[in-house]
Amino acid sequence: QVQLVESGGGLVQPGGSLRLSCAASGFALRFYAIGWFRQAPGKEREGVSCISSSDDTTYYADSVKGRFTISRDNAKNTVYLQMNSLKPEDTAVYYCATRYYSDSLICDLDYNAMETWGQGTQVTVSA
Repeated sequence: QVQLVESGGGLVQPGGSLRLSCAASGFALRFYAIGWFRQAPGKEREGVSCISSSDDTTYYADSVKGRFTISRDNAKNTVYLQMNSLKPEDTAVYYCATRYYSDSLICDLDYNAMETWGQGTQVTVSA
């Protein structure tokens, strides 16, 4: 069964850090581009960061550049999103998603392009 499971969310104070994990089962993540997306209440889902299957390409939304870092551990079949200097506006449900591209350099922040989704993990940034 193909599955993605996010973890690592929680409540953190402004300026704090969290590391989200996205563990895959039923398939090998190393062949797939991975994206992290988030959705705040009343807002559209937005792309946060993505990484290509070769790890050579990464993209970040302007709102998180310099604060978030995406990485993967193929041995653990897991992708991470390190989030530093968190702000209240980062509060959202965070999702990971995958898509296969034959070109190992491609990744995409368009949520409509993704094929497999996790269930999400809540991140709340509040004092």
